[in-house]
Amino acid sequence: MTATRLQIWLAATRPRTLPAAVAPVLVGSALAWRDGKGDGAAAGLCLAFAVLVQIGTNFANDYYDFVNGADTVARVGPRRAVASGLIAPATMKGAMWAVFAAAFLSGLALVAWGGPWLIAVGVASILCGVAYTGGPFPLGYHGLGDLFVFLFFGLVAVGATYFVQAGTVTADAWLAAVPIGLLAANILVVNNYRDVETDRVAGKRTLVVRFGRRFARAQFAGSLAVALVVPLVFLARGHPAASLLPLLLTPLAWSHGRRLRDSKTPSELIALLGDTGILLALYATLLAAGFAAGRIV
Repeated sequence: MTATRLQIWLAATRPRTLPAAVAPVLVGSALAWRDGKGDGAAAGLCLAFAVLVQIGTNFANDYYDFVNGADTVARVGPRRAVASGLIAPATMKGAMWAVFAAAFLSGLALVAWGGPWLIAVGVASILCGVAYTGGPFPLGYHGLGDLFVFLFFGLVAVGATYFVQAGTVTADAWLAAVPIGLLAANILVVNNYRDVETDRVAGKRTLVVRFGRRFARAQFAGSLAVALVVPLVFLARGHPAASLLPLLLTPLAWSHGRRLRDSKTPSELIALLGDTGILLALYATLLAAGFAAGRIV
């Protein structure tokens, strides 16, 4: 059955990665609400900006990986729209800039809440979305993709979401951003773990290519461990017992580490990639619920 144009474009947005955009906004907004500073309009604009930047980055990845030779017929993951000939390179590039323009406009509206300095944050987020696989020094090709995801989908996204609603960034906001950024980066770890052979041939020096699969497994497990320790830190800081809700995911996190270690086929890693995004979404939901319970009690 031939995919429709809409299905092709929806697949190009890479839905499995979208929890990385939603999770930080959910957590930052829940924390702001707990502190009596929640603002639904600001939160909605933050969500629009984050999702559009994520989609724009995915479109850029689709385009630039094709141009740079990282997406070929030898690739073992889900087919990419440009490399498969489903979308022309020029069309994808135009769509990338259109989505980033929409992201900029949604972010520009946030100046009313956070001030003009947010323009710099928004522009930096968009430029790094392009530079992840494009430009003279593509971050993903030099092993900096994991750091980019941690910073922009963790510290920046949670911190900015909280700031535009509360007018400041607290220690709790920075602390909450850490597990979100690490779990978002784990999505990239699984993706790069699957693509290590074709990335190596294409000269894409991801951390998995540089240091090997054993390192990637340790990074993945370490990020899961830190994410499960953070709720204990919140409890030690005087938060209610509801802050421990993310610990309900401990068995699931453990199973993810084992699945990465024991994976033998690309299909197993493709399934784990989607489940890693689900774990991030569940963690963010439980962490946000814990914050909300903190206000109720």
